Amino acid sequence: MGVRKHERAKQLKEAKRDIAFAKLNNCPSSPRKMRLVADQIRGQQVNKAMALLKFSSKEASRKLEKLLLSAIANWQAKNEDADAEKVGLFVSEIKVDGGSFLKRLRPAPQGRAHRIRKRSNHVTLVLGAFNNSQSKA
Repeated sequence: MGVRKHERAKQLKEAKRDIAFAKLNNCPSSPRKMRLVADQIRGQQVNKAMALLKFSSKEASRKLEKLLLSAIANWQAKNEDADAEKVGLFVSEIKVDGGSFLKRLRPAPQGRAHRIRKRSNHVTLVLGAFNNSQSKA
């Protein structure tokens, strides 16, 4: 690896060390359904986001609720001395990307077959603190 690439990789690693995030890979639901729930909690405070996810009837909300709890636990592991309620954690970034397909065939009339694509997604959730970023009010 070149020197510049190596230095840039070090910088990115140091920047990631300061943020708390959680990832969910290969979740077996379509990205479109997951984005509907993710858009509701983007930018919300953690307590409000947990309430929205807990009382939502969508299946994707159960998976995002576990992911949010994991991100909070990751933040607490990095900041043992700080209290999550006093700091004012919020969901600063949530990304839903498409994952791999499971390709299946469904029988169709007259000897034909229709292709079925069972979609999956990858979700990345990043937490931020109000006292660290002045952009959120």
